[in-house]
Amino acid sequence: MLSLLAGRRARGTRRTAESRRPNIVFILADDLGYGDLACYGRPDIKTPVLDGLAAEGVRFTQCYANGPECTPTRTAFMTGRYQQRVGGLECAIGTGNVGRYDDAIRLRQTHDLGLPVTEPSIARMLKEVGYTTAITGKWHLGYEPKFAPHLNGFDHAFYCIGGGMDYFHYLDNVAGYNLFRNGDPIRSEGYFTDLLTDEAIRFIERKGDDPFFLYVPYTAPHSPFQGPGDRRPDPLPLDSPLWNQGKAPPEVYRAMIERMDSCIGRILQTLASRGLTDETLVIFMGDNGGTASARNAPLSRAKGTTFEGGIRVPGMVRWPGHIARGHVSDQVCITMDFTASIARIAGAAPSVGRPFDGIDILRLLEEGHPAQPRTLFWRGRRGQRTRWAVREGDLKYIRQRDGARTSEYLFDLAGDIGEKHNLLRTRLQDAEHLRALLADWERRVRPQR
Repeated sequence: MLSLLAGRRARGTRRTAESRRPNIVFILADDLGYGDLACYGRPDIKTPVLDGLAAEGVRFTQCYANGPECTPTRTAFMTGRYQQRVGGLECAIGTGNVGRYDDAIRLRQTHDLGLPVTEPSIARMLKEVGYTTAITGKWHLGYEPKFAPHLNGFDHAFYCIGGGMDYFHYLDNVAGYNLFRNGDPIRSEGYFTDLLTDEAIRFIERKGDDPFFLYVPYTAPHSPFQGPGDRRPDPLPLDSPLWNQGKAPPEVYRAMIERMDSCIGRILQTLASRGLTDETLVIFMGDNGGTASARNAPLSRAKGTTFEGGIRVPGMVRWPGHIARGHVSDQVCITMDFTASIARIAGAAPSVGRPFDGIDILRLLEEGHPAQPRTLFWRGRRGQRTRWAVREGDLKYIRQRDGARTSEYLFDLAGDIGEKHNLLRTRLQDAEHLRALLADWERRVRPQR
């Protein structure tokens, strides 16, 4: 009897400890421009939910995606490490499972282009410490069945397998079917932004005693450009201009973002109606800079580059009782920082030999530290094109290679957020220092496969 009571007390103690750990909701927008939300200065798009989320927590002005495209950033979030360490994933996987640079092509030939299940994921880390885990939204981390999200630590997975698809018929622009649940293709009806939100809400409503981790990667406002009222009886033609990422009809682009905003509101309202607001950490950010269809102002360039417009994104966090309301932070942060924070908050830790590359960014906010200088690196590859960048403090060095042609830039972001004044010729020593940092980083993040 004594041992039975002790066991009950132990289980009760464990349940009490787990109840103190927050639920975690990580929301990712797809191709959203830095200036595409009202709280980031866009006057013609109404985003009251995200504006309110920022007002109830912290809004970052210097939040970065790990990559200038989606697959690299998603890899970094899942692992908490620079995506270059995994191999083959520093460019978006091409529609239909296409490798787009030499390493990715090599892995595709052996059916290994994707996030290996041997790579510890934040979902698996949290699952191992008692969290129930789910993804509802875009995966884009491997077409092969062995890379499916339910094999990478998610208890429940409802997802678009690739980069972009018809929001109503779920076909991509090579006519591949993209809608899956737990590894199997499924049939459904409705606008994908609504469907993935419905799925997220059902997951929250089924919440048991365990804390949960919910990853909600929207496809909005990625092409094809279709608003919630744009359903047609047949799939979008493969040659439709609506697939062109840089040429969104402005009214459709606005409708896509506004629908995403209202859907996020439905998720937050579900948390509130179940009394979970104060028990839930909510993080929102973009996966890379906006396309030519977006408003990236006041930044330069767009998605696919390592200029600010390609990698700086909207970012905000709400965690009642832990992070002050209405704070605007100039702290430099990057996608994988949130992975490190999520792990610490959940009581998880990275695997031995695979330490996080990000820092625990939320601890800095919780403890009220002033903004800390960071040194961050980027590299994106596609075909014969490579884009690099390193930021140390306010100095940023960019190198671009297109075949045999190379160009370099040096900017002081403290007074030149728009990267208009190339200081390369006047600050040669600084440029050489940043080149050396970048070369050392490239040596340290070589992939293991």
